[in-house]
Amino acid sequence: MDGGAVLTIVSAPPTAGSAPAGPEVERVVTGYLDHLVVERGLAVNTISSYRRDLRRYTEFLAAAGVRELGEVAESDVAGFLTALRQGDDAHPPLSATSAARAVVAVRGLHRFALLDGLVPDDVAAEVRPPAPARRLPKAIPVESVEALIAAAGSVEGPRGLRDRALLELLYGTGARISEAVGLAVDDVDPRSAAVRLAGKGGKERVVPVGSYAVRAVEEYLVRARPALAEAARRGAGGALFLNSRGGALTRQSAWAILRACAERAGGVGGISASSISPHTLRHSFATHLLDGGADVRVVQELLGHASVTTTQVYTLVTVERLREVYATSHPRALR
Repeated sequence: MDGGAVLTIVSAPPTAGSAPAGPEVERVVTGYLDHLVVERGLAVNTISSYRRDLRRYTEFLAAAGVRELGEVAESDVAGFLTALRQGDDAHPPLSATSAARAVVAVRGLHRFALLDGLVPDDVAAEVRPPAPARRLPKAIPVESVEALIAAAGSVEGPRGLRDRALLELLYGTGARISEAVGLAVDDVDPRSAAVRLAGKGGKERVVPVGSYAVRAVEEYLVRARPALAEAARRGAGGALFLNSRGGALTRQSAWAILRACAERAGGVGGISASSISPHTLRHSFATHLLDGGADVRVVQELLGHASVTTTQVYTLVTVERLREVYATSHPRALR
């Protein structure tokens, strides 16, 4: 070959069925994180979480011999999820919530690569994040409810009568706090022992009221509400429960009352201000009814649930209670 000749090197064409080399995983991850910062404007903490999760994903793929995103298969993504849940010597097992966050980051990475034309398929699309464990409603024992109500009535004057009536009504009807504070005086009928509640979407329902709640409300109406109404500058209106200024009690104020009663109850039956929520008495109402043998569809109507499926979560609570009783009572239950 003389010095003026030009040497041309022609690469061999890819063999049939082979896929073109894809971009390196690390480079796509960097591009994706830059996209989240610049284009999506995600918070710093969110970006840090994504970076941490995707670094672990990159390490997982590298350990499996996968370094280019085009080589990743759906089984690799599913295997990563399994590894997250099982843990290893360097990582503890992740909860369903934490593993789901990592899978969301990985799915976002692969979708980003697909939309940018870096890969021909989104291999992560069918890998679903694990569903978080279903949280059962927190109900408290009957003796704890009684301690809460007693703590409400321990305050002298109109406020104690109001607080006791509020808690008796919440537990006696299963009303949401928003429904209770939205009651008008005319919504409660002591003679028929019933209350008319305005639920979600303005749907009304009539719920029976037990004798304890009826007496507490009657006592509040006679001995406390007139005194509270006197503080109102423009008249108290028709709201059943009033605050110290004569206005309608708010949902936030009702929650504060519940927490204060929990503090005064002194931890009876596991009660604490931190463990009490606006739905505590509602959950306890439903659970205690089912424990007492009430039909789930009756409880559905009382709670104002549109679907019985929503109410059936309480049956899980009672099954757990049955297991506890069985384990402590049956002579051959212990393992």
